[in-house]
Amino acid sequence: MPKMWLNIKTCRFLAKVIQNKMTLEELRKKVIYQNSIEIWIGASKEKNIDWYDTENYKKFIAFLLQNNLNMKQMSICFDESDSASDGGHSKKVFANKLAAFKDENSACYSIKLNDEAIKLIRKF
Repeated sequence: MPKMWLNIKTCRFLAKVIQNKMTLEELRKKVIYQNSIEIWIGASKEKNIDWYDTENYKKFIAFLLQNNLNMKQMSICFDESDSASDGGHSKKVFANKLAAFKDENSACYSIKLNDEAIKLIRKF
């Protein structure tokens, strides 16, 4: 699968933009395309569930793939200082835990947050 590489400047920008837990609507106002980890965190906030469970993330991605949401697999990076955290959990540690699984449901994807995508995401 094609991978999108983000340069360090972009990664630092994304880490700063998304340091606070945001809803899906707030994420969409910041950037049109967002990574699936941030989308998962936003969806979890709306459902009032803990985002840090890797099995729930894998189920979320499986749901999106099964429903043919247009997504592109990508590499993700968080600031070396590990300052990207949310609810007491480190996004960097979470991403590293997902990377250890090495399957399509644990990968990170780029998703365009349009109305159709948000509607599907909220059905999960």
